[in-house]
Amino acid sequence: MPLARRLLLGAMETAGVDPDISFDLCVALSEACANAVEHGGGGDCSEAYRVTAYLDGEKCRIEVADAGTGFPAGTRRAQARAAHADAEHGRGLCLIRELADHVHFANKPGRGGAVVSFDKILKWREGAPLMAV
Repeated sequence: MPLARRLLLGAMETAGVDPDISFDLCVALSEACANAVEHGGGGDCSEAYRVTAYLDGEKCRIEVADAGTGFPAGTRRAQARAAHADAEHGRGLCLIRELADHVHFANKPGRGGAVVSFDKILKWREGAPLMAV
């Protein structure tokens, strides 16, 4: 998880993305990875999940896929509910929804596993090398 965050932060900084946007993306990525580690199945952490991130015009898209059993039926309704104030778990997916502009939760077809993907519209620092025209 720390490596994924560092790589994302480095890419965002190099591209010239506003630090507040980079921070939001990193927190959302951390939550998606934590969810994948916890629910992704398998004892081998190197196989627990896969992270894909790319810049597409004025947005960054991130996808975290795991090899677990996937989201249970009815998860879409459950995602809208906030966790109890004293709960130790259950805030991650709601937090991702708050930090990203578009979020999609799905199960991988066939083999199983969950996929969390989210987009965020980028804001750029003045003079950013990759600033959208």
